[in-house]
Amino acid sequence: MRAAVCAAYGPPESVRIDDLPSPQAGPGQVIVRVGAAAVNYPDVLLIAGRYQVAVPTPFVPGSEFAGTVIGIGQGTTGFAVGDRVAGTGMFGAFAEEVAVATAGLTPVPDGVDDRSAAAFGVAHRTAWHTLRSVARVEPGDDVIVLGAGGGVGLAAVQLAVHLGARVTAVASSDEKLHAAIGHGAHRAINHRAQPLRHALRDALPGGAAAVIDPVGGELSEPALRALRRGGRFVTVGFASGAIPRIPLNLVLIKGVTVQGFQFGDVPAGEFRRNDEQLRTLLADNVIRPHIGAVYPLAAVADALRQVADGHAVGKVVVDVGLRA
Repeated sequence: MRAAVCAAYGPPESVRIDDLPSPQAGPGQVIVRVGAAAVNYPDVLLIAGRYQVAVPTPFVPGSEFAGTVIGIGQGTTGFAVGDRVAGTGMFGAFAEEVAVATAGLTPVPDGVDDRSAAAFGVAHRTAWHTLRSVARVEPGDDVIVLGAGGGVGLAAVQLAVHLGARVTAVASSDEKLHAAIGHGAHRAINHRAQPLRHALRDALPGGAAAVIDPVGGELSEPALRALRRGGRFVTVGFASGAIPRIPLNLVLIKGVTVQGFQFGDVPAGEFRRNDEQLRTLLADNVIRPHIGAVYPLAAVADALRQVADGHAVGKVVVDVGLRA
């Protein structure tokens, strides 16, 4: 089978396409013929050897995929050959076939194509659990979404609007903001065109109820300042590559809550509720991921580079069956 291989840590361009033996399914695993795989920023970090968990080289990168089950491991139950599934894992998705534990799989609803199924999982689950269980967004809330043109950011825009919030989208280009407006954002701020602190103060004189921050860096503090008293600031990641230093006097003076999001922190009952709601939104065609670019497997390095440089609008997808 064809697969992308990271033979040694380095930039996206160090990834090469190679022919590898097809994987074998172990107990509790299935083999999935990959139709499409989505690119996430942690993929870039894993390839560079800069992620919080190291994967020994050589390895096949890619953490999010959709396709069809073509093989079943001994004793494996719950899935059958021919089932369409989406899944996540630490690596292995940028290939024609992947072996994956069934715990990392979900059925793909009828009418949802592989590209959409692959692009939906990580970003939309992150955004939905963040909005529902951490930020606890209610109808009528003003919500600031940083990095609103990226995968998690644009998903947060879509889902916050669905919850009835008024969204102020903050992004680095007019192209990204155009996408956010297209998905229902009420206001758009290009933080490279004007000082973010002043722009947020003018846009939200009464302050925001919540900030969703997948970016970090220099955007975090002005967004925190834009919260109303008792507001909620949720940090999801640091796509800017810089961890912000927050003056704690702002937390004290404004009485705000600053909290990080991780899947494991969501109570089990809430987690199941959130996931069921999100699957219904996908199955009923209420929400679809914004796919800004599609690449063939042969151009996976270009797909990774687009994400690494922060140029992606929504999700970048590798269509494994697409020929260059």
